[in-house]
Amino acid sequence: MNETWQLISAGTETSQLIAKHWLLAQTTIPVATPNISTTGIENLARQTGGTIGAYLPSLLGAIVTLFIGWIVAFIVSSVVRNLLKRTDLDNRLGRMATGSSNMNTEKLVGDIVFWLIFLFAVLAFLNALNLTVVAQPLNNVLNQILAFIPKLASAAALAAVAWLVATAVKAIVVRTAGTIVPAMSQRMAVGDNQVLPSETLGNALYWFVFLFFLPLILDVLDLRGPLAPVQNLLNDILSALPNIFKAGLIALVGWFVARIVRELVTNLLAAAGTERLAAKIGLNRAAPGQSLSGLLGTIVYVMILIPTAVAALDALQIPAISGPATSMLQRVLDTIPQILTAAVILAIAFVVSQFVGDLVANLLNGLGFNNIFRALGLHTLHQSTLSDTPVTPVTGRELVPPSTKQTPSEIAGLVARVGVMLIATVAATEVLGIPSLNDLVQGLLLIAGQVLAGVLVFAIGLFLANLAQRVVSSSGTHQAQILGQVARLAIIAFVGAMALQQMGIAASIVNLAFGLMLGAIAVAVAISFGLGGRDVASEQLRDWLAGFRDKR
Repeated sequence: MNETWQLISAGTETSQLIAKHWLLAQTTIPVATPNISTTGIENLARQTGGTIGAYLPSLLGAIVTLFIGWIVAFIVSSVVRNLLKRTDLDNRLGRMATGSSNMNTEKLVGDIVFWLIFLFAVLAFLNALNLTVVAQPLNNVLNQILAFIPKLASAAALAAVAWLVATAVKAIVVRTAGTIVPAMSQRMAVGDNQVLPSETLGNALYWFVFLFFLPLILDVLDLRGPLAPVQNLLNDILSALPNIFKAGLIALVGWFVARIVRELVTNLLAAAGTERLAAKIGLNRAAPGQSLSGLLGTIVYVMILIPTAVAALDALQIPAISGPATSMLQRVLDTIPQILTAAVILAIAFVVSQFVGDLVANLLNGLGFNNIFRALGLHTLHQSTLSDTPVTPVTGRELVPPSTKQTPSEIAGLVARVGVMLIATVAATEVLGIPSLNDLVQGLLLIAGQVLAGVLVFAIGLFLANLAQRVVSSSGTHQAQILGQVARLAIIAFVGAMALQQMGIAASIVNLAFGLMLGAIAVAVAISFGLGGRDVASEQLRDWLAGFRDKR
């Protein structure tokens, strides 16, 4: 720094010497004249001129120094600006520091260089004028700037090294990951822009390298305040890296094993004829690409991933994260045997229900159960079930239209299937140990049994009502048809009330309504007989009264 000020002082003295020689060349040498008395004004003018003449060389030298400094600052800043325009490193550093892509880094650096050099020129200008009071603060500022420049250069060098290392690490990771597992990277691409996992990992390592160099840069700049938190953060990250690496390795190995086992199980089950077995029991594919073997392979895949996730979380050794997650996954893992048992029960019940349903449908069909609607007097329903009659068009070929109706035997088989599945569902919910779900399924089973019993009661009553109508109507009396219809309606009303009561649908209301209806019928019959047989009753009463008098 002292050498700098010596150079500035030497430049100032040189400028003053040049200015003095120029003034001597322009000054006229006075000729000796006789002594003449001078006045006070002439003495003042002479003293003022001498003072100005003595100060003028220093002023001109300072102005020349300032002008030369301005020219040097302009030239150096222009050179720096042109050099920065030929490289993109400054723009990258600017975008990294500010996050803006519109920042003109060349102009900013050029302006900083210009004003730094121009400050030296201003300091030389003030020293040439001997304005030490004004120059001293500026001198202190420049001393601090010059003392900080080596530190800033060291920090910039470290930042450049960090950038080179981070760029190299990112390129190596991205290229290596893309070469080793290209198919996996393509399948795991995220978003519309297809951000590959290798690219994400490369970016993470890129910024981690910068984070590793950040304490060194802050230490070089003597920024002790921000250095301590960053150093602590880096220490925590470095201490957690082995656990993170261990957890990631466990997760990666578990994922690879799960994928291999899934493919193996899927292919083995497909080769063993699982799809044909599924087609036989009615488990057809819900959508293209979905199969029973694929479903079982996915279940095995999930069963391997769950303990893998538990082991990976334990390897992190972060209780706040691994504790709840591990507990949840452990509960899921403990529940898997119960879920599998319930699934096996439902699968067996499904197969049994198919067999029972077909057996019931075939037996009832052989017993003529399809004519049940005719026996119950429901001729319309009986005709609607016969919609699969072959149709003979003009061409002579018989066509069977697709029938959406089901025969009574098929309906009974469906009811049998549903009953078997409901019973199996009760057993499955008991295995799962979910009381609310178990109560719900048992309630549904109870309601289904009551409804089925009510339907059977009503069907039997309807059959008896039709039988009573036919018997009464065939008696041959004068009012046989009317009496038969009345008997039929009475029996239907009676069994209807019994069926509703069996179903548990407002039993008290049904009983009250049935009692009121019977009472109304009795009152109506009594009134009708009373009004219609009034004359006969009066004659009978007269006969009884006359016989009583005769006995007396």
